Formats: sequence, C-alpha cells, structure tokens
Amino acid sequence: MKTLLTLFAGAALALAAAAPKTFTGVITDSMCGKDHSMMGVKPDSKCVLECVKAGSKYALLEGTNVYELSDQKTPEKFAGQKVKVTGTLNGKIIEVQSITAAK
Repeated sequence: MKTLLTLFAGAALALAAAAPKTFTGVITDSMCGKDHSMMGVKPDSKCVLECVKAGSKYALLEGTNVYELSDQKTPEKFAGQKVKVTGTLNGKIIEVQSITAAK
C-alpha cells in the first residue's frame, strides 16, 4: 500500500512539472540574449535574424532569463518583438506549443 501511494505521489509530481505555462518576453537569439550592442547591427530584430543565420538559436528573453526555443521556425516572424510563448520548460529550453504576438 505504501509503495502504491508513493508511486501515485511521484506520478502526480511529474504531471504537475510537465504542465504547459505561458511565458511573455521578446524573441531574441541565444548568443546576444538581452544585449545586441556587441554585434553593431540595428535594429535588434535584424540582429536576431543575422545571428540565427550565423548559427545562434532563437530564444525568449523573459525578464533577465533567456530560454532557448524548441521551435526554430515560427520565431523568425517575431524576431525582436514581444510575444507569448506557451510550452513546457525543460531546463533552459521551452518545448514550444504556440507563439503569439503579445498585446
């Protein structure tokens, strides 16, 4: 009985940890993150696109946190813009379910 209770408690914690969440921030790239000044490319949206072409990954800047995005196609149209990303956080990577423009 005790083993069964422990199993159910563990499963409940695993499901709670995997619940999707909505993150609001700016689409950036994993190299520049918050500060695009080092690249000398303006505006920031152009810098993001240039960095991704050079091998960087699309990311979400939320406050001071930079999260890499699992979806590397959809963020292109939102480069440098404020968005809402719904997905599951796995370490420093958001497993993206959707990306929409933030109001």
